[in-house]
Amino acid sequence: MSRRVVRQSKFRHVFGQAAKADQAYEDIRVSKVTWDSSFCAVNPKFLAIIVEAGGGGAFIVLPLAKTGRVDKNYPLVTGHTAPVLDIDWCPHNDNVIASASDDTTIMVWQIPDYTPVRNITEPIITLEGHSKRVGILSWHPTARNVLLSAGGDNVIIIWNVGTGEVLLSLDEVHPDVIHSVCWNSNGSLLATTCKDKTLRIIDPRKGQVVAERFAAHEGMRPMRAVFTRQGHIFTTGFTRMSQRELGLWDPNNFEEPVALQEMDTSNGVLLPFYDPDSSIVYLCGKGDSSIRYFEITDEPPFVHYLNTFSSKEPQRGMGFMPKRGLDVSKCEIARFYKLHERKCEPIIMTVPRKSDLFQDDLYPDTPGPEPALEADEWLSGQDAEPVLISLRDGYVPPKHRELRVTKRNILDVRPPTGPPRSQSASEASLSVRLGLAPLSQSAHPLPPFSDKSFCPLRLNSNTPWRRCWRRSRLFASGCRPRNSESRLWRTCYASWWTERTRPACWAELCAQRAGWGGVNGLALPML
Repeated sequence: MSRRVVRQSKFRHVFGQAAKADQAYEDIRVSKVTWDSSFCAVNPKFLAIIVEAGGGGAFIVLPLAKTGRVDKNYPLVTGHTAPVLDIDWCPHNDNVIASASDDTTIMVWQIPDYTPVRNITEPIITLEGHSKRVGILSWHPTARNVLLSAGGDNVIIIWNVGTGEVLLSLDEVHPDVIHSVCWNSNGSLLATTCKDKTLRIIDPRKGQVVAERFAAHEGMRPMRAVFTRQGHIFTTGFTRMSQRELGLWDPNNFEEPVALQEMDTSNGVLLPFYDPDSSIVYLCGKGDSSIRYFEITDEPPFVHYLNTFSSKEPQRGMGFMPKRGLDVSKCEIARFYKLHERKCEPIIMTVPRKSDLFQDDLYPDTPGPEPALEADEWLSGQDAEPVLISLRDGYVPPKHRELRVTKRNILDVRPPTGPPRSQSASEASLSVRLGLAPLSQSAHPLPPFSDKSFCPLRLNSNTPWRRCWRRSRLFASGCRPRNSESRLWRTCYASWWTERTRPACWAELCAQRAGWGGVNGLALPML
């Protein structure tokens, strides 16, 4: 008589438990944008949630210890002119977060350790390169300041945030909308899914598709894909009959799946969260009220169902805490931040153990906050595994570290000066009435006004042109700035003056372009 043997696993009894009511974050207006992202990002210091905001997009950043009811006037991170679609914390700096928006821009923000008094409106840097909305962000796991973005223009751009430059652009790989992008453990490969139902493995530095599989899931609904510790690809998708299913694939042999399982019938896209230390993948469906988790092993059937955490209310998004932010004294192996309509609720996954000692088998060395490579080293072809740290004594987040952005001087890319242009009668008249030297006699002639890179109102070459135009309003108003704008006006003028341009030329340009009716009483701004 055959006897069934229960599979041995230290994670077989993992259970989930919601935190107490006083440990939740109440009265948060979670965004209602119809986009298949998690709407939440968390690290050992902060919790960030995309929220509803009038007149643009915003997200709120809360210290983890600030639980309970959140004041309705709590400062937000604002700056986008359209809804925010995705946010992602930098793995190498707990105070830096990137946000992607429907306004086609990516903004990188420095979050202070103290609670700000007013909204944070000025990002460290704004990255502009997409022609349509940007819905996917992912930081490189080992290289410093390397950020990936994917937009509705079917283009993947890899940025060097430290300089604001584009390192790589993959614009001919995907013929349709990109649904998900994931790095492997050392950042040498990408796994992407697309609306054309194709799963691709891409070498971003060569710009080549290493392997691809058409119709990994036959349904038309979006797919998701993540790399596993063993080098396999774990995917979630839909069948032709709209049943949700999961799959495990070997990139070296995409002909047949390693495992393929049907789950249930639902419209919500399954978001996979993979923990490489325990090789457990957690599946959270938007609109579901449960979290299912599976263990991936080298033994058939390769994907083993463990358990399901269920609650009463559906989830609108989910945040996943990195391993270094967990409480090792309570055998906590995962922590989620479940978004409700008006609150965020922590959910803790625990392995029951009787001993209070540190459990070496549950907590192997895990990736820490130090990068293994610089951006230029990775771009040149080097690869390195993440720098690991031990959690035996717990993890203490480092103090505030400032992200330094090295911006190129706009004069470095200034076009060669052409022949002096002829001066019109109106310009000569204005110069005489103002007592200024004509433009043609200026030691530093002004560039053409159509060249937006040299607008005197731009603080630097990375300031978005439309925001500079909208906020200053100097040319549109036809008069001196109002009191509320005087500080920005003086700052802009100071920046222009540091480029060694004559203040007389600047004043003359303003007078000509703004259409000032008269010049009586016109004076140069005082800094």
